[in-house]
Amino acid sequence: MSLVTYALDDHVATITLNRPEARNAINGPLRDELNAAWERFRGEQDAWVGILTANGEVFCAGADLTDSQGAVGTFAGTFWEKPTINSFESGMELFKPTIAAVHGPCIGYGLTGLLFCDFVIASTEAVFRFPEVSIGVPTIVGAIRLPQRVGWANAMELLLTGEPITAQRAKEIGLVWKLVEPSELQETARVWARTLTKAAPLAQRATKEVAWRSADMSWIDAVRFGETMRKVAGATEDVADGLRAWQEKRPPRWQGR
Repeated sequence: MSLVTYALDDHVATITLNRPEARNAINGPLRDELNAAWERFRGEQDAWVGILTANGEVFCAGADLTDSQGAVGTFAGTFWEKPTINSFESGMELFKPTIAAVHGPCIGYGLTGLLFCDFVIASTEAVFRFPEVSIGVPTIVGAIRLPQRVGWANAMELLLTGEPITAQRAKEIGLVWKLVEPSELQETARVWARTLTKAAPLAQRATKEVAWRSADMSWIDAVRFGETMRKVAGATEDVADGLRAWQEKRPPRWQGR
């Protein structure tokens, strides 16, 4: 049985954690399969939007503490030779739109992964927690990313107490984008994914990459980078069809080329 499933339908890839008997805790094999799924999504031309979700009553119980590979992964060189940016939750460069559909507890590693999704849609029964300080270890990637997402004090609330917050509190601080009833979660995520596929996929990726990279640039460097991306995107077949579609008053036929 696959620990992570991958399904592509109408340009929407659904990546599902599939270890419900262990509360979707991340062990070494699951981590490897999850990274492979994200790499497949990144490289698959027909996959334009990704949804991350999970089977079972728990979205993710965090790292499997009986398996050290679940927490930190394995690398060919030393830590300093190969930083942990080769996985999605640690900052894999992925500029396609991503959605997380979250139900039940979302803990540790699972919560870190959400921070790299553009949209977090959660059921009203979801709970979010970084428990690391409760067992005497620091949160690393979560501590790097969370303040950018929810602001300093809200991030420290999660990171320094180790206590859970409700879905309502997560929505209040901006961790969750949309809150829905449990029965509506999957359909809401699919509807939003289909909405995203109506836009030009390469233009979306260029826009997201500009937003991502320019955060650490000076204003002039950011504008120059953005204009470079505009020229790159402007040479695509999608731009040509988009202009024709506007002239012909018809919907564009995006190809991702």
